[in-house]
Amino acid sequence: MEGEAYSAPGNGSQIDGKVLQTFQKSFGQVQSILDQNRLLINEINQNHESKIPDNLSRNVTLIRELNNNISRVVDLYDGLSTSFAKTIETSSEGDSAGTLKSDGKPAVVSGQKRFRPQF
Repeated sequence: MEGEAYSAPGNGSQIDGKVLQTFQKSFGQVQSILDQNRLLINEINQNHESKIPDNLSRNVTLIRELNNNISRVVDLYDGLSTSFAKTIETSSEGDSAGTLKSDGKPAVVSGQKRFRPQF
């Protein structure tokens, strides 16, 4: 799987196998954290409903852990977004031939960058 290329449906662009592995790993990490958050939230709710002082004080720690987990999910999604944007940018650089601007005219290529239509 490593180093293999996959065609994205409909557009023929190539997605590197390492990029796909990175996405799968990150989404797996996100899902694991979200599952853990579900358990934390259930425990927090039970502690709150019990109104037992020790349980209520434990909620402070649980809520901090939940907050840290949410920050980790945000960081993972940020990394995924950046990685995806770089992948799209890289694949579109090699695909500039035949690209049309929004007015239907061919895109002008200068050096390695191409001018993209403004939306």
